[in-house]
Amino acid sequence: PPPSPPSGGGGTCQPSGTLKCGGKSYTQYKCSPPVTSSTQASLTLNDFSPGGDGGGPSACDGKYHSNSERVVALSTGWYNGGTRCGKLIRITAKNGESVTAKVVDECDSVNGCDAEHAGQPPCRNNIVDGSVSVWTELGLNTDDGVVPVTWSMA
Repeated sequence: PPPSPPSGGGGTCQPSGTLKCGGKSYTQYKCSPPVTSSTQASLTLNDFSPGGDGGGPSACDGKYHSNSERVVALSTGWYNGGTRCGKLIRITAKNGESVTAKVVDECDSVNGCDAEHAGQPPCRNNIVDGSVSVWTELGLNTDDGVVPVTWSMA
C-alpha cells in the first residue's frame, strides 16, 4: 500500500469536487501534498510545443516550449498560483538519475476536458508533467507514460 500521509502539519489535501466528462468522473484538487526535500510525485509526459498535448501556451510566460527544453508543468497545488514560475526544480528518478527543469506551466487539477486543456481531464494532484527532454535526461522510456519520481526546489 502507499505510505500514509504524515500526521499534523497540514499534510492533508482533500478533493474539492468532481468533474464529469466523457462519461467518467475525475476528482478535482486545489491542493497538492506538502513540498519537502524529496517530494513524491508521478512524472508524466507533456508536449509543450504548438499543437502538442499541452493545449495552449504555458501559463507562466504565455509561450510554447520546444521538446528540447527541460520544462515542466506542476499540479495546481504545487504550481501555487504561479509562485514557482521560472524556478528550477530537481527531479530524481528511481534509477538514481536526476535533472533540473524549469517550471513553465500548471497541470490543472481542477479544470479539464475542454479546448484549453486539449480535451484532457484534470491532472491528479501529484503530477510533474515533463517535456521529452526531462524524460531523456533521466534515462526514462517515454512509452511508460507515468513513472514515480521525487522532486524538490533546485
